[in-house]
Amino acid sequence: MAKKALITGITGQDGSHLAEFLLEQGYEVVGMVRRTSTVRFDRIRHIQDRLTLVPGDLLDEISLIHLLREHRPQEVYNLAAQSFVQTSWSQPVFTGEVTALGVTRVLDAIRIVDPGIRFYQASSSEMFGKVQEVPQRESTPFYPRSPYGVAKVYGHWITINYRESYDLFATSGILFNHEGPRRGVEFVTRKITDAVARIHLGLQQELRLGNLDSQRDWGWAPDYVRAMWLMLQQPEPDDYVIATGETHSVREFCQIAFAHVGLDWEGHVVLDDRFVRPAEVDLLIGDPSKAREKLGWSPTVSFPEMVRRMVDNDVRLLKEERELA
Repeated sequence: MAKKALITGITGQDGSHLAEFLLEQGYEVVGMVRRTSTVRFDRIRHIQDRLTLVPGDLLDEISLIHLLREHRPQEVYNLAAQSFVQTSWSQPVFTGEVTALGVTRVLDAIRIVDPGIRFYQASSSEMFGKVQEVPQRESTPFYPRSPYGVAKVYGHWITINYRESYDLFATSGILFNHEGPRRGVEFVTRKITDAVARIHLGLQQELRLGNLDSQRDWGWAPDYVRAMWLMLQQPEPDDYVIATGETHSVREFCQIAFAHVGLDWEGHVVLDDRFVRPAEVDLLIGDPSKAREKLGWSPTVSFPEMVRRMVDNDVRLLKEERELA
């Protein structure tokens, strides 16, 4: 029989890529979606007829228990969260309820229904925040610098706590920034590539950004969901940093993106203090040695290629919109 996996957050960037990947591996994929009036299936529309979409909510443990009892997955990937760092400053309590306590509800539902389920928690490099060592590895102390980062630290430690307390196969992937065409335009990477495409096509003139010196370890999103799956195929649960081991600034991202369409970024980027975080994370760079050695994982797409692919995709989308108008 085919394995069955449950993905929370299936309509997001990572959820859609993971669903694609698991279908390719022969899985039956169940996706949890919240009952709202604005649920968007854009990212999974091309595979929606091959998925089982079911209602559930990280704020409601009873819904999670019912879901697990009805569908009996062997693997659960918890990708749902309030995942936009900037929003976590204006909605800190909601971020904590979903991104922190939501993890506990999923783990507790697994403990109650079937402790044999293998669980993946989407941890984040934002947990490192004010970094205590460079590069960051699994043993690096956490120092989160946003409500989102704090919530992710809770989710990470409660996963370890349930693993050690209830002998669950509970694993955390400490994923550094990973991007692609399905990233929301509220995130700086997609904000840049969308704006570059619009400026290239004459639809706008400028791009407003905050801290251009902020540096991140950016990778290709489809590479990172493969790592999630690999973690749940191991004989023992463990935690892994997933990263490229390279760091690049927002400024460098702009340079590559604008140059790809023959433009000088300095003629279009405007600094705007509204987009500067109250507490900035300046340098994140991961050490993926453990993932490379134990999982056999390594990234396949370079940083410049990732940026160019995202720009090309946004140019294509805008041209298609123009043709349909």
